[in-house]
Amino acid sequence: MKPIWIVDDDESIRWVLEKALARENLATKSFANARDAIAALEFDTPQVLVSDIRMPGASGLELLQTVKSRFPGLPVIIITAFSDLDSAVAAFQGGAFEYLAKPFDIDKAVELIRRALEESLRETSVESGPSETPEILGQAPAMQEVFRAIGRLSQSNVTVLITGESGSGKELVARALHKHSPRAAQPFIALNTAAIPKDLLESELFGHERGAFTGAQTTRRGRFEQAENGTLFLDEIGDMPFDLQTRLLRVLSDGHFYRVGGHQPMKANVRVITATHQNLEQRVRDGLFREDLYHRLNVIRLRLPSLRERREDIPILVRHFLVQSARQLGVEAKRMSEPTMQFLSSLDLPGNVRQLENLCNWITVMAPGQTVEIKDLPLELTQGQGDGAATVAASEAVPAAVAHAQGGQVFEAAAPANGAPPGWIGLLELQAAGMLGAGQQEVMAVLGRQFESALIKTALKHTHGRKNDAAVRLGIGRNTITRKISELGIDGAKDD
Repeated sequence: MKPIWIVDDDESIRWVLEKALARENLATKSFANARDAIAALEFDTPQVLVSDIRMPGASGLELLQTVKSRFPGLPVIIITAFSDLDSAVAAFQGGAFEYLAKPFDIDKAVELIRRALEESLRETSVESGPSETPEILGQAPAMQEVFRAIGRLSQSNVTVLITGESGSGKELVARALHKHSPRAAQPFIALNTAAIPKDLLESELFGHERGAFTGAQTTRRGRFEQAENGTLFLDEIGDMPFDLQTRLLRVLSDGHFYRVGGHQPMKANVRVITATHQNLEQRVRDGLFREDLYHRLNVIRLRLPSLRERREDIPILVRHFLVQSARQLGVEAKRMSEPTMQFLSSLDLPGNVRQLENLCNWITVMAPGQTVEIKDLPLELTQGQGDGAATVAASEAVPAAVAHAQGGQVFEAAAPANGAPPGWIGLLELQAAGMLGAGQQEVMAVLGRQFESALIKTALKHTHGRKNDAAVRLGIGRNTITRKISELGIDGAKDD
């Protein structure tokens, strides 16, 4: 592992960080100015770079710009005084990983550097891996079964029916089946039968002759002709109109079809792959789908698992989509904090992989910082379907916070009752019930202190440490917030 570079004209800052990181068995290399660090980049690179903003000569922002232009994956932590917070915001836009506000707590500084270090090592691992993006991502056992099936079917021309929920990636599987088949050099044509009006679907599939109907001014090749010698993927086959099912069955049976308005039979040498999110067996029973066509399509069935059945793949997919989205927009990829990644992994995501990809596109454009926190996610996730998941994510923080207030003793709360309210109030009730059940004394005082501390710290964060502004936001007096800050031992506050 490469050393951590520290760039600061203040020798005492360099010394403190060097000693603290040495205790963590982390190698360091220090520079007194940005110019020397830029020169050193010609011959070597750090694992993480920590730099002050204001230094004689070149500034930390200039160093950041140089680093990001040459090593975009290298995490840079900016050190700034409170008066430099506007510069720190600009640093984020320039690609900084995070900033350290002076005066900083050394333990928090080491923790932040460790997070940047983990991110750097992940980036190194990704860069050293295969440069070609795989067609389908997934390490979950359910996806491994899908990969095995694709491998077994790779040399076959057999008809395949792919089932799975909307957005789970059925077309990707169809494309993979085509890519690894003997037909790979020939066309892959995809058609969503549910997206084409019934009156036009027949022409889309089989083409039409000139004058076959009003508006048919030229002869048109249909999808079967376009896919000749290749693969035709028919998505949402369960929505195909009943009369067209008969024509499709005929093609699959004898390999011949007629264009709309045509009299000359056309020969089709096409491998057909179909997909649906519906229960075809039930549609057969309801008389909405031909049973003989069902058996013709259902030669090999490949079921694609929903995303909630392979939650362990969500972090892999999130990182992939964030990089992909950032590349399309020409910006640096966002990073998920660990709680945010756990939160996303706990969601059901009914839209599956497509919903996750759209979410990552939204995050790339809308999330304010480079490191994405839960509060940065869309409200419909954190306040809608994400309520249960938010409870899971938040529940890990509540016992730890109470444990700190009680000197390290954690009281495990009982399982939630059916009538327990959702969100943080439900968590508070559970925590109080656990503490009371364990015989803990002064429960109101313990939880009250933690509640007040959380509110004041959050308000100070939003006001950049200005306690008078924080008092106004919270609706309390200046003397009250000053007293509370002192009683609760809160750091980082300053007078306006």
